[in-house]
Amino acid sequence: MMKHSVIAFIIPFLLVVFLSIQVKGQPAGDVNWNAELWNLQKNGMVVLGSWAAGNLLVSGYQMTQTTGKTYHFHQMNVFWNVVNAGIAVSGYLGAMNGATDLNSVELLSEYNSFSKVLLFNTGLDVAYVMTGFYLKERSKSAAKHPKRLAGYGNSLLLQGGFLFLFDLALVIINEQSINEMLGSDNLQMALTPGMIQLQFSF
Repeated sequence: MMKHSVIAFIIPFLLVVFLSIQVKGQPAGDVNWNAELWNLQKNGMVVLGSWAAGNLLVSGYQMTQTTGKTYHFHQMNVFWNVVNAGIAVSGYLGAMNGATDLNSVELLSEYNSFSKVLLFNTGLDVAYVMTGFYLKERSKSAAKHPKRLAGYGNSLLLQGGFLFLFDLALVIINEQSINEMLGSDNLQMALTPGMIQLQFSF
């Protein structure tokens, strides 16, 4: 139980670190919104990668020291975070190569698309948590592999819970950026024949 508590403690710690990295305290008018979008994504992938690395180290070691339900808990943590690590690396590289010459409409579209992806992910995260509860409950009456079911269920509760908080934090920060961008003095709106044109000055 102590080992589980140590792992769970990392959740709020990483989110605090992430928020500290992202919040720069600069006036909205001084923000380069192109760079801000890719920095948000890169910082998010750093947090996800750190979470994955921590899980792989801790649970990889604990798999050699435990048996039964606890072993399967750590086993699923390892499986899960191999995927997280791959997502973090590819996501970080993608953000590094993000376009820095987007016009106003393209930039707003990128921000809104990012929020939609994150909101979709939070729905998946809830499904992971619910699956964890189901596996734990199923383990109580299962004739085969009850310890595996319980261990995997506990892992899904931890991993799904972290991802839910992680994606939700990203949504909040991204939406705050959208609101600040729309209220920025650098945003100019012009009426042209047949369309409304938005323009940012950096």
